[in-house]
Amino acid sequence: MRLFLIIILIITCGNLFAQAWHPVGDKIKTRWTKDVTPENAWREYPRPQMVRNEWLNLNGLWDYAVTGKDNVQPSDFEGKILVPFCIESSLSGLGKDLQPNQELWYKTTFTVPDSWKNNNILLHFGAVDYKTTVKVNGQIVGTHIGSSDPFSFDITNFLKKGIQELIVTVWDPTDSDIQPRGKQALKPFGFWYTAVSGIYQTVWIEPVNKTSISSIQPIADIDNNKINILTKVVNPTGKESIKATVFAHGKLMAEKTADVNEKLIVDIENPVLWSPDNPFLYSLRLDLVKSGKIIDQVESYFAMRKISSGVDELGFQKIFLNNNRYFNFGVLDQGWWPDGLLTPPSDDALKYDIEVLKDMGFNTIRKHIKVEPARFYYHCDRLGMLVWQDMPSGFISINDPIQHVSHNAVKDWDRPEESATLFKQEWKSIMDNLKFFPSIAVWIPFNEGWGQFDSKNIVNWTMSYDPTRLVDGISGWSDRNVGNMYDSHQYPGPAIEPAEQNPGRCIVLGEFGGLGLPVEGHEWNPEKRSWGYRTYETPSQLITEYAKLIHNLKPELSRGLAGAIYTQTTDVEEEANGLMTYDREEIKVPVSMMRMINAEIFEKPKSRAKFIIRDKELELEELTQEPATPNKNVNEKSVNSDIPAKILEKEFVLEKLVENIAVKMYAWGSLKIFLNDKVILDRIVRTKRHFDDLNISEFRNYFKVGINKIRFELRDYDEKAFLDFGLYEF
Repeated sequence: MRLFLIIILIITCGNLFAQAWHPVGDKIKTRWTKDVTPENAWREYPRPQMVRNEWLNLNGLWDYAVTGKDNVQPSDFEGKILVPFCIESSLSGLGKDLQPNQELWYKTTFTVPDSWKNNNILLHFGAVDYKTTVKVNGQIVGTHIGSSDPFSFDITNFLKKGIQELIVTVWDPTDSDIQPRGKQALKPFGFWYTAVSGIYQTVWIEPVNKTSISSIQPIADIDNNKINILTKVVNPTGKESIKATVFAHGKLMAEKTADVNEKLIVDIENPVLWSPDNPFLYSLRLDLVKSGKIIDQVESYFAMRKISSGVDELGFQKIFLNNNRYFNFGVLDQGWWPDGLLTPPSDDALKYDIEVLKDMGFNTIRKHIKVEPARFYYHCDRLGMLVWQDMPSGFISINDPIQHVSHNAVKDWDRPEESATLFKQEWKSIMDNLKFFPSIAVWIPFNEGWGQFDSKNIVNWTMSYDPTRLVDGISGWSDRNVGNMYDSHQYPGPAIEPAEQNPGRCIVLGEFGGLGLPVEGHEWNPEKRSWGYRTYETPSQLITEYAKLIHNLKPELSRGLAGAIYTQTTDVEEEANGLMTYDREEIKVPVSMMRMINAEIFEKPKSRAKFIIRDKELELEELTQEPATPNKNVNEKSVNSDIPAKILEKEFVLEKLVENIAVKMYAWGSLKIFLNDKVILDRIVRTKRHFDDLNISEFRNYFKVGINKIRFELRDYDEKAFLDFGLYEF
């Protein structure tokens, strides 16, 4: 009877804790928020690339406390926090800031099932930001430094009979220090977002044999119809073997056994090749066998696909998928959520963004200076979405003259040795944990000079460490002539670097667009201005301008463009430049219309660009990159000015009328373009570092056989602004 009362009391207390938890704050939330409970918070298997039958999810309500840095463990905890949501988030139930001079403490208990005895017990953390110390039953089992990579501890020797106590301590300096942190800021503004501290991905335990499989990396060899399966085994004796069994649609396809120290290579007859258009995955089972007995078994999968770089029929270096040119057209994806910040509210929410983007006609996501949980990449694998994966940046503040390397800086940041070592360790760990996923096509170590250091060595190391993918070494700004790509950023753009100056490298537009449309009722902070790189008032304006961007992007295919990434998937906090609102409730451009517009960019160019008027870009060592005092007027209408216009006028001869024609231009100010005395452009232009392309094919009726005239008039300009243009057929 007494035991029965104790059980009832425990259940009642648990229910009270569950009832006490609720999302906090008055900010917008997603539709998935209402479905989150302490009992169902991220219950999916967290490691889909290597599945074991037995495991225990530790997500739920934990005790928490905040103390001063380096304090002793508090005797009393302050309340409950919902793991795996960070303390700053609404879904944690707290919505509290954590300062660099504080530490966050967690406490929970768990019981190891009796059926797991005689096994080793592994404790897994999907991600914790930033420095983590873990205690089990009062003893330190390990520490981890890093914000974006999963880590594990073998806690077998720290366990006792009955209930186990787990204590986790976290310190997070956010942007007060130079560790990798992505877009987090203690005082969010612009494109810097609310800080994330502590546990923000699933915590779980599993039983394994003392000798067990710790990782899998399938490497497809489509040229020879083989799959190479690299495995790591913990505590091997040398007497084990690994048996691989391959299935397709549940049908046995192949079997192969190799000793634990040998290469495991399986022939795949008539392989079905993976692509975003046909995301076919083979099922894989691995058995670790010793003395005829299976001592470990994991379920996995792989794809037969090949990422490479090659020369297309026009002589340009391009991204290849399965030995064919494959234009990567994608969206910059911050991966932030109004209710969970770095943590999506649920697995369904995580899938939703991928599904919408795919329906819109995109085939690529650039995961921007954030690492997602493994399930994100699993969904990309099975749904068919390529991924360009960034390394989260780390530096003190934007425009720091040393740590934020400018676009024309000769030298990289001389990063302190300890910080440089931690960066390299975390980047390697991220790659180790993500190399499995076939959807990942490109690694990106640096973005726009943010914390950029030792570029050549880090990019070259990345290329050699994973030669099965391409490396976009420096996305935007300070290119060091390393990596497989030259990546330009231009807002709104589009613009690219000349392929002629970058032989052997793919020419990509790593960021462009950023067209903004604030939607009333769906803004993060209605009291602040929600912004885009260009901001519009109505959906019809946004649709028109987006269509123009894609129309202007098309000519760049004839100049070597290999891939392009539009900014961005959703609004994020003060940013209103998403294709969806931050709460995912409003899709700003109808999906079917987006797909129709985007289809234009997948049409193969018929020939290389043929210049009618050659611009000066290839002649100049360095352009005047931007005005010394940029014009503050950023609206779309022409500006009246008493300053005399800068005028650039040229005549050209057409022997016959052309079907497709484009302008390549560089200007900063209020620009009018006249074609045979008819206005074809009248708007504010903001080119920086790269020449914008303007598709003027719709004005083909203004051309005539014989002598034609094109005239540029630039007003409201800075004296140091550069004005130049070219004209080409595509």
